[in-house]
Amino acid sequence: MGFIIFRLVIFLAIVWLGVRLLKAYNQKKLEHQQSKKSSESSSNNTAQMVQCRFCDLHLPESDALKHEKLWFCCHEHRSRFLENGPDKK
Repeated sequence: MGFIIFRLVIFLAIVWLGVRLLKAYNQKKLEHQQSKKSSESSSNNTAQMVQCRFCDLHLPESDALKHEKLWFCCHEHRSRFLENGPDKK
């Protein structure tokens, strides 16, 4: 009878240790994913800035419109610049 109880205690200790190791592994994995996401988002925050050729507004390259080598902040400024040239705002 005592031998069965001893086996049960050993089995429960192994299960408890396995659960603790699994929790520690999942916690490390979660921290790694969060640090990876934060580093990706911080690298996205450093986007290249460009200047609108019409109104001199600075904005991220992802939000700007490009015409050949010129950048514009909106369709209206691009069309007005192309129609009237840089001197007539």
